[in-house]
Amino acid sequence: MWVGENESAKFWASVLNNLKNRKVEDILIACTDNRTGFSEAIAAVFPKTDIQNCIIHQLRNSSKYVSYKDIKALMADLKRVYQAVDEQSALAALDDFAEIWDKKYPKISKSWRENWANLSTYFKFPEELRRLIYTTNAIEGFNRQLCKVTKSKAVFPTDDSLFKMLYLTMLDITKKWTGRRYTLSSHCTTAVAFPNDRRAGTAVSVPGFALRFNSSSY
Repeated sequence: MWVGENESAKFWASVLNNLKNRKVEDILIACTDNRTGFSEAIAAVFPKTDIQNCIIHQLRNSSKYVSYKDIKALMADLKRVYQAVDEQSALAALDDFAEIWDKKYPKISKSWRENWANLSTYFKFPEELRRLIYTTNAIEGFNRQLCKVTKSKAVFPTDDSLFKMLYLTMLDITKKWTGRRYTLSSHCTTAVAFPNDRRAGTAVSVPGFALRFNSSSY
């Protein structure tokens, strides 16, 4: 766990360097909410990492200023982009979207094109893995449950007291995780997109990341 006053590029760089110092050799995939400086920090510390911007965040930004009477049709056309079978089909769907909506909402297709390199990463992987990659919803739901606890306290005398409360809360939250879980390892037979030298070692699941440790580093 890490505690910071804000999610700055400097903060994320310190988190990533801390992971590296603890023998994390590689991050295979990082799904982020496209916070300023986050992708750059990842690239600086783990340059081989594939970065995927959260599609749900992108959809929220796209629909922010759309008229109520247009929203249903517009979102249906965007759905054809992010649910396409491959990147080529997605780009074709984005062209179709721009032809229909650019006169009224020109910034939407422009934003998707400007961020396409990190929005389209999940198309590299089999469909079974895409649901693990393309959104940060899982970790955000987890964070919301932590926030419910911290907001009920007026003050924490020390960082340690905050850590202890968060740790105990995490234990309570994870006890309730009884539904079906999707992990990278559960689809390991299809995870052939990684080069052999990046699939060696021990894979572990961490919210937002797929990490690889050298087995001798424990």
